[in-house]
Amino acid sequence: QVRLSASGGGSVQAGGSLKLSCATSGTSDISYCMAWSRQIPGHERETVAAIDSDGFARVSDSVKGRFTISQDKDKNTLYLQMNSLKDVDTGMYYCSADRYRACPSRQFCSGDYCLPLATDFRTWGQGTQVTVSS
Repeated sequence: QVRLSASGGGSVQAGGSLKLSCATSGTSDISYCMAWSRQIPGHERETVAAIDSDGFARVSDSVKGRFTISQDKDKNTLYLQMNSLKDVDTGMYYCSADRYRACPSRQFCSGDYCLPLATDFRTWGQGTQVTVSS
């Protein structure tokens, strides 16, 4: 059974950086897709970055060049490095995972469908709040 636990959120000023972590268990022997999503009150949960078990990663257009998703398989941890934060990045951030040979491509980005939707994941960690003030 896959379990996820997110941490690392906080309050920063615009232009600052944060690194989110998601401790994982149960993913070492399966093919999977893992992702970071964010949600603002009153809006749907949006996938911002995804990575599969082979390390193939994608990010959304809104965070491209600023956010990087990575994983450390030895530490069983998923990361989201967030640089040049903007006030529009404020929200609750969640990590998620599910069994896939490759991450689904159903959320539109970069002129094509390249990210999974939040509904593509059955396992979620608790959210971690990110607040960016300008």
